[in-house]
Amino acid sequence: MANVRVERTDDGGFRATNDRGAEVRLGSNADDGVFTPVELLLAAVGGCNIVTVEPLTAKRGHRLVRLAMTVQADKVESNRLGPVTVTYDVELPAKEADEVFRAVAGRVHDQYCTVSRSLAEGTEVRLEIP
Repeated sequence: MANVRVERTDDGGFRATNDRGAEVRLGSNADDGVFTPVELLLAAVGGCNIVTVEPLTAKRGHRLVRLAMTVQADKVESNRLGPVTVTYDVELPAKEADEVFRAVAGRVHDQYCTVSRSLAEGTEVRLEIP
C-alpha cells in the first residue's frame, strides 16, 4: 500500500511525507519556490515512466547517454486537466538503441507505469472524513 501524509507546516506552507521520511514541499502558488499539486501529478507521471524505462533499456544492453523528459498538460476547466503529454529527451549510445528505447518506452507507457495507467483508467478517489 502506498501512503503519503500531507500537512500544513508552521510557516503556512504544506509538506507531503512518505513512510520512509522523504518529503516534498507544495503549495498553491508556484511563485513560492514549491511544487503545485498539478506539478506533482505531472512529476509522478514522468517519474514513474523514467524510473521504469531506465533499467529496462539498460537491461537490453543500451544504457542511454542522456535520459530526460518533459511532462505537460493544460487545464481545460478550472478543476480539470486535458491530456497529459510525455516527451522524451534522449541521447542514444548507438543507432541500434533507438528501436529498443522506443519499444521499451511504449511498453512502459501502455502497460507498466502505475501512475499513467491509473490516470488513463480513471482511478476512483475516495473521501473519508472521520
